[in-house]
Amino acid sequence: MQPVINHETREQTAERVAGMIDHTLLKPTATEEEIRALCAEARQYRFASVCINPAWVPLCARLLAGSPVKVCTVVGFPLGATLTAVKAYETQQVIAAGAQEVDMVINIGALKSGQDQVVQDDIAAVVNAARPAGALTKVIIETTYLTEDEKIRACLLTKAAGADFVKTSTGFGPSGATVEDVALMRRTVGPEMGIKAAGGIRTAADAQAMIAAGATRIGASAGARIVAELKGA
Repeated sequence: MQPVINHETREQTAERVAGMIDHTLLKPTATEEEIRALCAEARQYRFASVCINPAWVPLCARLLAGSPVKVCTVVGFPLGATLTAVKAYETQQVIAAGAQEVDMVINIGALKSGQDQVVQDDIAAVVNAARPAGALTKVIIETTYLTEDEKIRACLLTKAAGADFVKTSTGFGPSGATVEDVALMRRTVGPEMGIKAAGGIRTAADAQAMIAAGATRIGASAGARIVAELKGA
């Protein structure tokens, strides 16, 4: 049997990976100038989305109108301890403001307490708020705080609640995505569901390792650097 040879050029690889990146700026000190630069880079590199805090959604929606770049924002972020009704309301509000993708944080304490139905209902409330508008839901399980059993349960609850993606991390925890966690998540949810690796992904090698492990989205603030490395620049 002949080996499969990948004839993809550096440019093609860079374009493919760029289309998987959520270009991220979630720090609380982000300025309007920085958000505008983020959107300009996202247009230039044709990233999948910009991922920003809810207050910046209206501006990003205006700046990215007519482009293929989506507006992604966060809900119940970064702790996940917000009331379910508030997460659902926040989801409705950000979508009304122009968000097309929502990254929510699970109720981590409920998961660790064995309150699986609480966790699933919390996720489902956001999914049900997003779905009528056609918005994607990505569910952050914050792997750094979880045991292997808890990671598996979180993934299965996310899938059962009807979310589009399960995501590793907020980027605000003690550590971010690992190849091992992404591989575990892929084994748990199967081939169809999206997996977003986020937190600590700073190089082309990091991004490619996550994709090889099963990630279909990459959350990173270093998107421009990653693409430049892939192009050999």
